[in-house]
Amino acid sequence: MSFELALRALPKSFATGDGSKLQIRPLKSTDGTLLLTFFKALPTGDLMFFKHRVTNPEVLKGWCENLDLGKTLPLLALEEGAIVAVATLHQKLGGWKRHIGRISVSVLPAHRKKGIAAKLVHDLVEVAQMSGLRRLEAEFIGTQEGAQKMFAMLGFVHLIRLENYVQDMQTITHDYVLMGLDMQTDEEYAGMG
Repeated sequence: MSFELALRALPKSFATGDGSKLQIRPLKSTDGTLLLTFFKALPTGDLMFFKHRVTNPEVLKGWCENLDLGKTLPLLALEEGAIVAVATLHQKLGGWKRHIGRISVSVLPAHRKKGIAAKLVHDLVEVAQMSGLRRLEAEFIGTQEGAQKMFAMLGFVHLIRLENYVQDMQTITHDYVLMGLDMQTDEEYAGMG
């Protein structure tokens, strides 16, 4: 089953503990401006750890114009039409890692500690499971302890920590942390893809 089909089974809205009502949906080809506004609102410290220059409009335009929800599923949380969080599930469609997905999540500072990241990651775990993936990974910088704790609460375990292994956009080295989740794939979905 594809990500897009699995996504149809998930709720389209979410209420946070403080009563905020969020719309949950996948990224659309017309979301470039909203996405740019989201990334520009993230603290500079957060931006240093992205693998791409996410404040470059051309990068985001390319993402939106080349959407393939069967391979990469960006899931958005929106409040009053503005993106407050983005979580993404990636999968390889072939090769030796085709059974492993990778999840990442970013939340605007004013919306952190409200359960939004956990909700989006939980939804993407469900999509991954319905799609037949067997394992999920999440990558972190060693100092992202809060994010690691949240993923651990969702069942992810630390797989590896490599000291001073990665560099941020300012070429400062940081520890690399890989966490993983082994999933029990429902027999109904096993082997489908």
